Amino acid sequence: MDDNFNDYFTDENVPEEQPKVHQESEQEREEREIKEATIERRGASVKMLLALIIIAMAIFLGWWVWQYYFHPYRVSQEKGWIMNVSNEGTIFKTYEGEMISDGYIEDTLLALHSDFKFSIPTDSLARDAMRWAGDGKRIVLTYNEYKGSVLWRGNSKHVVTRIEPDTNLVKSNPYK
Repeated sequence: MDDNFNDYFTDENVPEEQPKVHQESEQEREEREIKEATIERRGASVKMLLALIIIAMAIFLGWWVWQYYFHPYRVSQEKGWIMNVSNEGTIFKTYEGEMISDGYIEDTLLALHSDFKFSIPTDSLARDAMRWAGDGKRIVLTYNEYKGSVLWRGNSKHVVTRIEPDTNLVKSNPYK
């Protein structure tokens, strides 16, 4: 074998690489730092934008649910005669009622139909409604109307808040 070959696996013949020492100028260092910071901030700004979009969507969804199910868009009164009050439901027992209002009494073709269905949220109001249904007297229902109904409030979008006898008796009960 020839002794004049270069053995690259020994430390004797391996040329040492000198690290290139490059002194970066102040301007180059500044540009490098700005570039590194910009990349980090871009990632952080995308995360921040995504978080803000998710928060805005959650706030909008919460507002919509509140508006649709829990904020009454109409507070009104209805005058007439309560025809039926019943306790309904399997899990959430609620009181549901039906009433014939003055508008249906005036129209002779629809006199036997109940036109106004409502839910009663409390037991005390339900007892009052049952009492007024048994008397056959004209009453005034004050109710909140919602855009949607929830299970624990009843099947109807009309939720009664107050029941009282009608003191302005213009018409008498046509069924008595």
